[in-house]
Amino acid sequence: MSVVPILAALGDECRLQIVTKLCNAGPQSISRLADGARISRQAVTKHLHALHKAGLVQSRRRGREHIWNLETSRIDEVRRYLEKISLQWDDALARLRSVVED
Repeated sequence: MSVVPILAALGDECRLQIVTKLCNAGPQSISRLADGARISRQAVTKHLHALHKAGLVQSRRRGREHIWNLETSRIDEVRRYLEKISLQWDDALARLRSVVED
C-alpha cells in the first residue's frame, strides 16, 4: 500500500497533533481529543475521518462514544519508507563526498 495518503494526512498540523495525542495518551474519545485543542469537536471529527481514510486511526463504540486509537502498523510503514529514503540520501552524500575529495 502507498504511503502517499498517510503522508498527506500527516501534512496537516491539526491531524499531526491528534496522532501525537493518540500516540502519547492512547485511545481517546472525540471529547478528550478536543480538550485543549484550538478547534471544535466537529473539526476534530473531520480530521479523525481524514486520518481514518488514510488508515491511521480506527474507532470502536463504547456506549454513546467513539473511542479512537492509532493504527501503528501504518506509522511503521511510513517509518520504514523514511528510513529507506534516508539510506539513499546517505549513499548519495557519500558518493558526492568521494567525488569532491578526489
